[in-house]
Amino acid sequence: MSENRFKHSVAAHLKTIRSQRKLSLDDVAKLTGVSKAMLGQIEREESSPTIAKLWQIATGLETSFSAFLSQSTDPEESPTFPNDPDMKMVSIFPYSEAVNFEIHEITLTNHHCQMSDPHAHGVVESVIVVKGALEIFADGHWHTVKEGGSFRFYADQPHGYRAASKIVVFQNIVSY
Repeated sequence: MSENRFKHSVAAHLKTIRSQRKLSLDDVAKLTGVSKAMLGQIEREESSPTIAKLWQIATGLETSFSAFLSQSTDPEESPTFPNDPDMKMVSIFPYSEAVNFEIHEITLTNHHCQMSDPHAHGVVESVIVVKGALEIFADGHWHTVKEGGSFRFYADQPHGYRAASKIVVFQNIVSY
């Protein structure tokens, strides 16, 4: 997915939520902890949020992360976060209210580390490492998960992912 398409997808969904819920930018800033100025730049497609900022917005608005992204499951349409070139994500199953979860395949390169603020209360993430080795920060410390291994944790706490190998590919199941 190009940077312009990424910006457009995020901006369009943010505008839709604001319109549906009759929220001002100031209301969204209060709910998410993201500045009104930054939210305005995102809506005007002048700025691309980092993955951490996008999670913060999704959590504050009590919506799924994948709802902000293209709903295509084509790897060519998957976002490479403009501010995070060492992270690529493909939505295998975008969020669905019918099942209340989403599944992503994430690739981290160059020993990339991605930290995340807490998600909404009760959110659980399950990880399956497909290739390489991954370190997951949860419950206050790092856990190593090797290829073929899995790990589950509550994501309503600070958490993170770090590539323990030059390239790691893992599936991330986010249950709301």
